[in-house]
Amino acid sequence: MHAAVVNVPGQAPRYQTFSDPTPIDGEALVHVRAAGLHNLVKSIASGVHYSAAGSGPAVPGVDGVGVLDDGSRVYFLFVRKPWGTMGELAAAPRKSLIPVPDALSDAQAAAIPNPGMSAWNSLKDRAGLSAGETVLILGATGVAGQFAIQVARLLGAKRVIAAGRNVDAIATANVDAVIALGQPEDALREAFAAEAASGIDVVVDYLWGRPTEVLLEALAKGFKTQDAHRTRLVEVGAMAGPTITLPAATLRSIDLALLGSGFGSVPLDRVLAAIPTLFQMAAAGKLTVAVEPVPLAEVEPAWNRVEKGRRIVFTI
Repeated sequence: MHAAVVNVPGQAPRYQTFSDPTPIDGEALVHVRAAGLHNLVKSIASGVHYSAAGSGPAVPGVDGVGVLDDGSRVYFLFVRKPWGTMGELAAAPRKSLIPVPDALSDAQAAAIPNPGMSAWNSLKDRAGLSAGETVLILGATGVAGQFAIQVARLLGAKRVIAAGRNVDAIATANVDAVIALGQPEDALREAFAAEAASGIDVVVDYLWGRPTEVLLEALAKGFKTQDAHRTRLVEVGAMAGPTITLPAATLRSIDLALLGSGFGSVPLDRVLAAIPTLFQMAAAGKLTVAVEPVPLAEVEPAWNRVEKGRRIVFTI
């Protein structure tokens, strides 16, 4: 079959031939139609993600949309290595197959689950968002962040604050305030502090690194000994850096619950259970995701393209 193939970790995959997968017990052969290029996919392919393993040529991709031999269209994931989802064929566990609504295109269905699961599991399962609470999305201008804005509203958030660099990407988003991360740190800290004064219940953090440090500094700066306000910060991604410095005094000054969201922190059955719900809401027009379809044959030049509010989906 033809596939995107990572020959050297850290380098963009090349479009070339690769051995066909042969299903084993419990697997189904999927004729792949679309697979999303997520940050998770890049991280695993480069060998830096905690789930990366093995060596030698491999097909990247963690999930996709395709058709079974009986003609049914499905979303699938957890493909056996060294095969991934960015090839003409994939052998996927039957228990991971999820029907795709007719109202969704292949590209839409391939683009929704990754940002959708991160937003849904972070807000609903990890943060336990309640109707009427205030949510700050740190990294709101990316595809996942834009999706989190929508999910927060659907779950009943009263106030949604969007913080990101490409603020033009959320010019029409349903948010109550926008904080530009590109401004000087002193101004950024004051902007965070102004919002914190009214209380931030949940932070969904796609960035980590320095933006998170500045946010925590702002929360600590505005502490009130007589009126502590609990903030649940859910770390989802690390686009701005893999680590933060967290002074002890800062932690003592905030009523902070620090959580993570990802495979390992959310039970797998809970992760998978969110996907049909997300598909149903998207099919009903309640959730949207901007998609940039790219032929799989063009994987090499597209691999390192900067995502600007649209999810790249390779089509086969």
